Amino acid sequence: MSIQRKLSILTFVVVAFIAGVLFTTAGANLLGSGDRITTNTTASPVIDDQDRASTLVSPPPSVLEFENAFVSVADVINPVVVQIHSERVSSTDTQGQRFNPFEGTPFERLFPDDGGEDTLPNQEYRSQALGSGVIVRSDGYIVTNNHVIDGADELEVKLFDGSFYDATVVGTDPQSDLAVIRIDEESLPSIRYGEISNVRVGQWVLAFGSPLSEDLGNTVTSGIVSALGRTSANLSRLNLFSAFIQTDAAINPGNSGGPLVNLHGELIGINSAIYSRSGGNQGVGFAIPVDAVRLVADQLIDNGVVERGFLGVAFGPVSESLADALDVPRGAAQVVGITPGSAAEKAGIAEGDIILSVDGMQLMDYNQLPTIVANQLPGDVVKLEIVRDGKPLTKSVKLGRRDDAALAAVNPPDQDDSPSSMESLGLRLQDVTPEALAGLRVTQKLEGAFISRIDESSVAYREADLRTGDIIVELDRSPVKGSDDFARLFDRVKDGETVLVKVIRARNDQISTFYTALEKS
Repeated sequence: MSIQRKLSILTFVVVAFIAGVLFTTAGANLLGSGDRITTNTTASPVIDDQDRASTLVSPPPSVLEFENAFVSVADVINPVVVQIHSERVSSTDTQGQRFNPFEGTPFERLFPDDGGEDTLPNQEYRSQALGSGVIVRSDGYIVTNNHVIDGADELEVKLFDGSFYDATVVGTDPQSDLAVIRIDEESLPSIRYGEISNVRVGQWVLAFGSPLSEDLGNTVTSGIVSALGRTSANLSRLNLFSAFIQTDAAINPGNSGGPLVNLHGELIGINSAIYSRSGGNQGVGFAIPVDAVRLVADQLIDNGVVERGFLGVAFGPVSESLADALDVPRGAAQVVGITPGSAAEKAGIAEGDIILSVDGMQLMDYNQLPTIVANQLPGDVVKLEIVRDGKPLTKSVKLGRRDDAALAAVNPPDQDDSPSSMESLGLRLQDVTPEALAGLRVTQKLEGAFISRIDESSVAYREADLRTGDIIVELDRSPVKGSDDFARLFDRVKDGETVLVKVIRARNDQISTFYTALEKS
């Protein structure tokens, strides 16, 4: 056989062998049995640490960036957060009491106090409290809650590096529950202020402080902004002038005074309170917003006192029926009184005006009105969007200076007698009598149509918010002197029309005035 022929046969065999191997491998992979086409061995495969590490799942870059954002904020903020130890000294007057070693035992009566010389001195007690704070200026100024340092005889501050300093009080503002203290140190790291207008519901935030124990200093918790503009009668007892930021970042006793920050490392609030049935964190915490913090802190540091803008109106909520009648939001504030000589009077604000917004900020709750105004300075000009007699108006008001002794003056009228029924409204009306006022424990003389009974299923009760004991003094801008006046004026109203009603609510010699609306059906 020729060499050429032999080479051809050999080439064919090699190609056929390779093709067979490729065909077998491809078939095995197609049928999912490739893992069974292996060389049998009794030895376990060896995987070194590097191979094992390579088998771990790596987080996507976006997750790592998110994690690094938290780490970076903690690195920047921890050095500006401080722990505040306050100590209060109190004494119990035991002067002149004789020492009796058997006090509290059956033998005590054998050793009566005869005023001998072995008497006890006054006993001194020291109580300690823990709170948090944040450095706002590099020369040692620290912002905290007023309740953290209130009544303290000694203050000590612990920095992130473990060093301790005695602190002095620069100024306090109990109404906002804020205070500024200072330590004698320079070139300290300090926090940057954020802008309240940039704070949004749902954004991530971190809370810093020393919850529950000094051993837990510089604890960092995360959460989101749960809500903005939180105001209520309950919260107003904590802070008259702040619409709180609500957060679910864990806040516990000891966190008070610590910073709430965004992921840019900017201060957006000072942790102040929690809403809890257990006394511990339940995910409902409140922080004083940064605009209020900055206003108070700067004034306390620079002037030692806090001044606030003053509008000069008494105000209340808008009832459901009034909101429907005037097509205004339920969160608006209705003006029910004007302080003589105030900024509001000078700007032409009138009783019955409905305030919708201040400087473009829509009122979601009428309680927001004083918090927005009080966080302006005297002399600032604000624009009020109002509704008067169903028509929109804009008023520019140059704010006055708030004097907390000055209250809005609301001057009601004077006088007396005879019952009438307004069955269609669900009201029983009579003239105001001395007996009716005495029942309300009101000593002032008032006149109007007194609601002696009201049907709780009526529109007047459910939507107009009228109650037994209320006194109707105006109907459709006309004065009401008694029940007959009301009946006469109401008779003039056409069926289907809605009219404004001015009401005085008098309890315990405290008088409030508000407007509502009634529809004649």
